Amino acid sequence: MARPDEHIHIEWRGGTCRVKWWTGEYLPNGRKRYESKGGFLDEETAMDHGRDQLYEIRHGTHVSNRDGATLMTDWLDDWLAGMDHAPLTERNYKSSVENHIRPYFIRKTVAEIDVLAYRAFRKHVNRAVGAGSAKNVMMVFGMVLDDAVPRLIKTSPVERTRRRGKFTKKKKERKKDVGALVVEQLARNAEAFFGFPGYVFIWTMAMTGMRPGELYGLTREYCYPNWPGADLRTDPDDEERYEEDMERYGKGEGLMPAIRVERQVQYSEGTLQFFPPKYDSHRTLVVPVLLAEMLDKLLASHDSKWVFPAIQGGSLGAVNFDYKYWRPIADGADERSGPRVRKPRPAIPAVPTFKGKRLYLLRHGHKAWLDEDGHSKFAVESRMGHEVPGVEGIYSSVTVPMERAIMKALQGRWEELQKQLRETDS
Repeated sequence: MARPDEHIHIEWRGGTCRVKWWTGEYLPNGRKRYESKGGFLDEETAMDHGRDQLYEIRHGTHVSNRDGATLMTDWLDDWLAGMDHAPLTERNYKSSVENHIRPYFIRKTVAEIDVLAYRAFRKHVNRAVGAGSAKNVMMVFGMVLDDAVPRLIKTSPVERTRRRGKFTKKKKERKKDVGALVVEQLARNAEAFFGFPGYVFIWTMAMTGMRPGELYGLTREYCYPNWPGADLRTDPDDEERYEEDMERYGKGEGLMPAIRVERQVQYSEGTLQFFPPKYDSHRTLVVPVLLAEMLDKLLASHDSKWVFPAIQGGSLGAVNFDYKYWRPIADGADERSGPRVRKPRPAIPAVPTFKGKRLYLLRHGHKAWLDEDGHSKFAVESRMGHEVPGVEGIYSSVTVPMERAIMKALQGRWEELQKQLRETDS
């Protein structure tokens, strides 16, 4: 066996010496590829450095001179090309890279980014954007640097947060109870803003807990009363599920009205496209009679393929729903009238519970309703599109009695609301 020193060579140039070591690789012409470092004042120090490099090569921790000189911008290209995430996640990662990381390190090599450079960038980002956005940018930057180990850098300069001293509880978003009367106020505001589809949209989210993208992308084929008869059957290997759906759900005696969450809409490469729901959470959501009747009436009122068409037609996913629709619905808006107003609209009152709050909290409210009514944890988490861990997730299933109990409880909330409204009117 060759001794390690046989792969190390010392050369004197002027008053200093240079050490060369074999990288373990070969050039295209078959010759060994060496790397070197100069500036040593004695051969023993140079030899020790060469031995250190051979040790790292043998143990897979060596960073070659060539790889260490990789420009950050080139590594970012490789990192982005290797991503395999959901479209929205990839879009957010690319935004952090292109808007913040790449411009800051445009002429730097990966090896030049040490702890001090990391801290300087963190300070720069915290000044440039809000706390939430800065946290996301630094998270992406951390992944970029972590993935560069060990090929481009030996260790990542990312500073991890360590808990020391007194425990400080993380601040949690303040939520208010979402009662049926609050949902009705939101629904009426939505109806004033974009018609009957708006009214049903709010009640559908409140009664199913569907994610916004799933509601924006809901088409006739997967909505009561058409589903499951109109199911597109995109999975030929799931014939058993289709047969069971026909026996369990639909419009008719003994069947349960339901919506099938099969996809969502998101923008990718400049166009609105269908994608699987988040976490591949395909699921069937039974709905109470009140919502079934609303959906039946809604689909009969228009010919759009989208269950909830936007004001100008098309999917709500194609508009900035949070800003253009949701904020006036939750925060209120002035009356729109006059000869130059194409679509007059009455004043929209604010809903205090949701003023300044996210649409997504309506989904949280649905979860709270299910918990209040004491439904099975597995049935609740499955309905929300969450994976249930452990033995419970393996052995449990959502049964017909569980689904009927959910329908009954949600219908009861609606009937109690109608009673409240009648008492208020009288």
